[in-house]
Amino acid sequence: MTEPTSPRIAIASLMQETNTFSPIPTTREVFETFYVLRGDELLEGYGAARVEVPAFLAVMREASATPVPLFAAYAAAAGSCTRETFDEFMGEIETRLRAAGPLDGLLLALHGALVLVDEPDGEGEIIERLRAILPADKPIGVSLDLHGHMTPRMLQPNTFLVGYQNYPHTDIYETGERTARLMLDVVAGRRRPVMALAKRPVLVSPVVARTTDGPLKPVADAARRMEADGTVLHASIFPVQPWIDVPGLGFASLVCADGDATAARDAAERLAEELWHRRGDFSPGLLPLDQVIATGLAAAGVTVVSDTGDAPTGGAAADSPAVLAGLLAGGAVGHPRLSLATLCDPAAAAAAHRAGLGATVSLALGHAFSAGTPVGVTATVAHLSDGQYVMQDKGTEGLAISMGPTAVLAIGSIRLLVRSHPSTEWDTAMYLSQGLDPRQAALVFVKSPSHFRASFGPLASRILLADTPGPTSGDMRRILFHHATRPLYPLDDI
Repeated sequence: MTEPTSPRIAIASLMQETNTFSPIPTTREVFETFYVLRGDELLEGYGAARVEVPAFLAVMREASATPVPLFAAYAAAAGSCTRETFDEFMGEIETRLRAAGPLDGLLLALHGALVLVDEPDGEGEIIERLRAILPADKPIGVSLDLHGHMTPRMLQPNTFLVGYQNYPHTDIYETGERTARLMLDVVAGRRRPVMALAKRPVLVSPVVARTTDGPLKPVADAARRMEADGTVLHASIFPVQPWIDVPGLGFASLVCADGDATAARDAAERLAEELWHRRGDFSPGLLPLDQVIATGLAAAGVTVVSDTGDAPTGGAAADSPAVLAGLLAGGAVGHPRLSLATLCDPAAAAAAHRAGLGATVSLALGHAFSAGTPVGVTATVAHLSDGQYVMQDKGTEGLAISMGPTAVLAIGSIRLLVRSHPSTEWDTAMYLSQGLDPRQAALVFVKSPSHFRASFGPLASRILLADTPGPTSGDMRRILFHHATRPLYPLDDI
């Protein structure tokens, strides 16, 4: 009698969230500031990071399945990805997939909002190209960020897709687990996933797209009830990355049912309609920057502020000096308590490193990548580092981050963290690693729409949303679209 063999599952990842309004193109070098892993490097290269690929691997180990690691690359949000970079990476995945030998399936960790300079649907192309290589009877399972831009092209034959459930993104690892477990069920013949997609022409501002509270929570809760009562296997909602100028942009619900296409379609339509009925509830609640600063300087406790327009995880260059200018104008320099803020300015960071710790430097700060007028300051170099740290808070704990050469500039009571890469502003370790304790500050600025709440929320006496300029504006009506399909709410009155 032949012993059953353990399933061999290939694993690959190509993740980037594009912002087509960003001044920074996504190239191989941008990916390399985070990670590019090949073959067996995937097995240990993530360290302790709780993200999708390590979850895939953990589920494989638990089930005594055999992972076949192909390729993984991740880049911070930025402008459209160059065709050269995309084809280079996809070529590696395709070559490794063809050489992998007999496989029972393929697991992919994708974002969902990758835009190429010549293709608005990056994930659609990825899935289509890999589906053409893997035998048609072998399943593909895909994990996706909740801000993915869902398209019909992504629903390839014998392919299932599972999105994050939470925003802030506190279930990245768990989404990887859900995707991998469903893959093992499919390979064993226990499940027959069928997909359904429903969309509505609505842009939901990420500053009010949380699943923990606010107007999106009832829609997320409805998806969880569908899963709990057995109506569907997975019900995913995608309020979308709104800063991509592509056709078909809008809210999506994506449902995976077990062999019942009608159930999947009905559930997807119910979720989409639930959002549509609530479309008027998503006012972003932004406040003028000067008001936010005055409140934070006058109030007790810690005021955490989202610099909504310049969020690097949404694709901004993180180089806007608007907050710095506001703090200078608002009296933060002479305040008895500290104000913390950040800026991406490689030239300024390099100048501080040349000057040395304790030196006084005169610098023009800001707009290293974007158009605008820098802000001139005289500051003391208070801290210098290589900008390396490991995230410690829930969501992506264990993920290593590189800000590049980094300096903390003291301008009176302002502490400005100046780094060389746009990086990620999700985690308190960003400040703590540079000798700055947010718990001791009056004002703490974070260039993030919502995810920062998972990390900075517990220490905040209040959280405010500053109406700041930049390519990640929290007010959807300010975005100048040229390719997005219209009408589109709230840009249009529908």
